[in-house]
Amino acid sequence: MYVVELSLRLSPMPVAVQRKDLEGARSLYDEVRRAIESGEPKLLELTCEKDEHKRISLLSGEVVAVQTYEKSAVGGGGKRPGFSFDT
Repeated sequence: MYVVELSLRLSPMPVAVQRKDLEGARSLYDEVRRAIESGEPKLLELTCEKDEHKRISLLSGEVVAVQTYEKSAVGGGGKRPGFSFDT
């Protein structure tokens, strides 16, 4: 399982959705990255493959960072990869 995590402007909590395979995670990462690069705010609707009822819509102009990582990398009580504020 792979996690695509977005940091939003003025929000301390990231938004995360899961993809079953690396290709799906990379595809979503690229879609969000292109939306950020365009500079034109648009509505992004994200769904989670693990919990198909989990959906979120957000404005691309509010996304300040996006990252992807393998969920197993979080195991073992270690610190989350990337831009985590946990100490």
